[in-house]
Amino acid sequence: MIAEEAAFRFVAGRPSVDFTGTLGKRWRDPPVERIPDAATLGRWFAESGLTDAPVAVTTTALRQAYPLREALYRLMRAPVFGERPTRADLELVNHWAARTPPALALRADLSARLVEPTAEQLFALLARDGVDLLGGPQGERLRECSSEVCTLLYLDTSRAGSRRWCSMELCGSRDKMTRYRRRAAAAGT
Repeated sequence: MIAEEAAFRFVAGRPSVDFTGTLGKRWRDPPVERIPDAATLGRWFAESGLTDAPVAVTTTALRQAYPLREALYRLMRAPVFGERPTRADLELVNHWAARTPPALALRADLSARLVEPTAEQLFALLARDGVDLLGGPQGERLRECSSEVCTLLYLDTSRAGSRRWCSMELCGSRDKMTRYRRRAAAAGT
C-alpha cells in the first residue's frame, strides 16, 4: 500500500502541472519523491491518463524526467510569484516540446489513443502541454496550494479565480481543521 503523501495526485487540471506534483513537499528535507524509479514513472503515465497501460521506462529516461519536471515547475511557479523564468529552464522545456510526440490513432468507439508511446515521446507531450498552458491565457490561472504542508501547483478553473487549495478533499479539509484547532486551543488558554 502506498503512503498517502507518496500517492500520485491528479488535482492540477493539466498533465504538465500534475507532472510537477510528482515531487511533493518541496520545502521539506527530504521532499516526497513520487516517482523514485523507472517502473513508477511508467505507472504514472498510465494513471495520469496519458496512456492506457504503464510504459516501459529506462533509467536513462527516468534521469531525463527529473530535470524536465523541475524546469516545468519553476516556469509554472514564476508567474505565481512574479519571478522571471531562467534561460536554462526555457531551453530545456523548449527542447522537449520540439521533439516528436506520440502518434494518435482512433479506436472503434472513435476515441483517440496514443500508439505505443515511449517515455521520451510522453516527455514531448508534457512539455508541449506546459508550453500551451504558459503561453496561453490559462497560465494566469496557475496557483500554489495555500496549505502550510503542500507545495503543489494547480490550475484554478473556478469562476471567480479564488480557489485556495490543490484539493478541497485533502488540503482544504486539513487546512480548515488545523485552523479550527488553533482557534480552539487559543480560546482554551
